[in-house]
Amino acid sequence: PFQMALYFCTGVLADETLFQHYALNVPFYTHFTSPIRRYADIVVHRLLSASLGARSPIKMEKEAIQKQADHCNDRKMASKRVQELSADLFFSVFVRVRP
Repeated sequence: PFQMALYFCTGVLADETLFQHYALNVPFYTHFTSPIRRYADIVVHRLLSASLGARSPIKMEKEAIQKQADHCNDRKMASKRVQELSADLFFSVFVRVRP
């Protein structure tokens, strides 16, 4: 089964095997979408841009970046749970009103 993707700061994790993408079979992987979509994607864009020398480095400690990643993970899981509960509620109402 697919494991849910999690945001994390590579500077706080000692185990580099956590950076790999199992299905793609690549040792280092990052994923992001348009930075207008999610805050986490803005952070990834800024970090990648700084690492490539296209902008100045972000003035955040790695622990602060990990704290932001944890918060994004919590919100993403809460959103997924609310979506699932909403679908369950809709189905319950649908079944109840049907003769």
